[in-house]
Amino acid sequence: MRSGGDAYRPESPARTGLLDVLSVSAMVIDIDGRIVFWTPQAEDLFGYTAEEALGKYAARLLIHPEHLQSVVKLFAEVLETGRSWAGAFPIRHKDGSSRLMEFRNMRLQDDLGDVYALGIAADHNLLQRVETDLALCERLINQSPIGLALLDPDLCYLLVNPALERIDGIPAEDHVGRRLRDAMPLPDVDTIESALRQVLTTGTPLLDQYHVGRPPTDPDHEHAWSLSFYRLEDPGGRVLGAAASVVDVTERHRAAAEADRARRRLALIAEASTRVGTSLEVDRTAHELAEIAVPQLADVVAVDILDSALACRRSRRPDNGPELFRALALKAAHPTVALRAADPPGDVAAYEGDRLVTLCVHTGRPVLVRHVGEQDIPRIARDAEAGALLARAGVHSYLAVPLIAHGEVLGALDLKRTRNPLPFDEDDVILASELAGRAAVAIDNARWFQSVRNTALTLQRSLLPDHAPHQTGLELASRYQPAQATSEVGGDWYDVIPLTDDKTALVVGDVMGNGIDAAATMGRLRTATCAYADLDLEPGDVLRHLDKITCDLEHYIVTCLYAVYDPRTRQCRIANAGHMPPALAGPGHDPTLLELPPGAPLGVGGVPFETTTVELAPGDLLVLYTDGLVETRLHPIDDRLAVLLSFLDEPGRPLEEICDLLLYGLRHPDDHDDVALLIARTL
Repeated sequence: MRSGGDAYRPESPARTGLLDVLSVSAMVIDIDGRIVFWTPQAEDLFGYTAEEALGKYAARLLIHPEHLQSVVKLFAEVLETGRSWAGAFPIRHKDGSSRLMEFRNMRLQDDLGDVYALGIAADHNLLQRVETDLALCERLINQSPIGLALLDPDLCYLLVNPALERIDGIPAEDHVGRRLRDAMPLPDVDTIESALRQVLTTGTPLLDQYHVGRPPTDPDHEHAWSLSFYRLEDPGGRVLGAAASVVDVTERHRAAAEADRARRRLALIAEASTRVGTSLEVDRTAHELAEIAVPQLADVVAVDILDSALACRRSRRPDNGPELFRALALKAAHPTVALRAADPPGDVAAYEGDRLVTLCVHTGRPVLVRHVGEQDIPRIARDAEAGALLARAGVHSYLAVPLIAHGEVLGALDLKRTRNPLPFDEDDVILASELAGRAAVAIDNARWFQSVRNTALTLQRSLLPDHAPHQTGLELASRYQPAQATSEVGGDWYDVIPLTDDKTALVVGDVMGNGIDAAATMGRLRTATCAYADLDLEPGDVLRHLDKITCDLEHYIVTCLYAVYDPRTRQCRIANAGHMPPALAGPGHDPTLLELPPGAPLGVGGVPFETTTVELAPGDLLVLYTDGLVETRLHPIDDRLAVLLSFLDEPGRPLEEICDLLLYGLRHPDDHDDVALLIARTL
């Protein structure tokens, strides 16, 4: 017992150390060569119990006769000189076998001056195996490319190998004694420590845990590591701590990230092929481009087109002068003041030649500013106020990509990053150029379509009559509505022609086809109709003459309805050339479709046209229209004609109101055909 304080208590369970593993034995021999001390391990090693060994001559008991002289000589030298001796020689086991033992001999002297020899022995083969294992472990640890660390139960470093030094950039000696969180550069180190304590408690290893961080040796780039933890125990089961292995998988992490990035880029391009250019509308196409670029490519996106390109005027050769841009679309991934720095869609703004977007359209090449500095903001923004807003929004990277179609620069795709911490790189330039190229072709098609459509519409409207709302005995109202979908302007027309004796000719026709050619053909037929009407011919004869003219026009078929109203007789004489039947409504009778001989369309040739006489009462409505009012791709024509008649159940309404009712009730904004509508009320 120790004096004072608590009594010393050995650890429980008992420790099992290296000496126990080796079963190191000890014996003491006096100067006469007799064994005076014998350990239990010696009994295990040599086979003799203490009773059998004590007092016996060691050489005779343990040494073969052929080695006896050598051993006695070594024993005498140790006692005489005091120099220790170490080596291996065979001994004789109790069972008669010969075994090679590793010995360490040294001289002992007690307080009386007596001299003894201490012999420490271990099995030679077992000792060599342990030495080999230790050497191998040391080499494995020091030469391993995997970072290895030993930690005590408090998660402080006990040992690290050179590979871990290279991984975390901290010398091995600086690890020892430090806690795990002080050396491991991971944002989730709390989670790691919690998992390690669980490993220490349960003994269940934790393998291949993926973690990402920025080491002190390379703080600008992300690195990735695979961590594994397992508990360390001695042979007796006592917990020594934990071992950690760290594998640098940064290259694999970056390759996987790049592969994922490539997949997302391909998916974005595939999505763009279906979402961008769904219509022949410039503004809509630009809006689709902006939507698909946010937020995967940029935080703030603007699509601007050169005003000259939008007007389909060939731009001059690039120079250093200013350019006039029309903003088409603006989109942000999140609320930001950067939107206030951009031109609102529809606005036209001039950008000087030193602006980056102007440089982009002049050179026809992308302009990339990876890291936007104070000196770059004035070249991005339209003015100083906009520059202050961009700086406030945190714009740190900028990219402008030209919109090029068929070799012509139409405008630019303007991209900015604010919240996305990564700067634009060359891969972003390639992706943005691909998106811009696809959108540019769609914008180019849309602008030329709109140009041709506007020209045809202008021609169409210029050829339609500008008549007074009243003729003798008639009140009139009319409408022309071009197709609102992607089809071009057609050849529908109406006409009101004053005749002699207060009569009035009412005409509605439809040239099959669309575009400028159809509108021009309509103009020729309208002129011819007016000329034949002046001859005071029967409606059937007028259509016969028009049929001859149409036959001379290649590839054109025309439907037409020609009617002449005489206010003195209240009779309307009508002839039909394959056209939709007119509707008749009035007070005192239900709306109905006039039964007329259908006739053949103009241009068929050689078919007679019959004239039908219809009696009209005061207040009657005669509704003439083209097929675009009632025909759809989804509904039977009879159902649509019934709907038309249902809108005429109150013939006393104002004619303008009836026109609007028919157009808005029967037409859809995306209908593919244009409409001519002429309504006459007898007075």
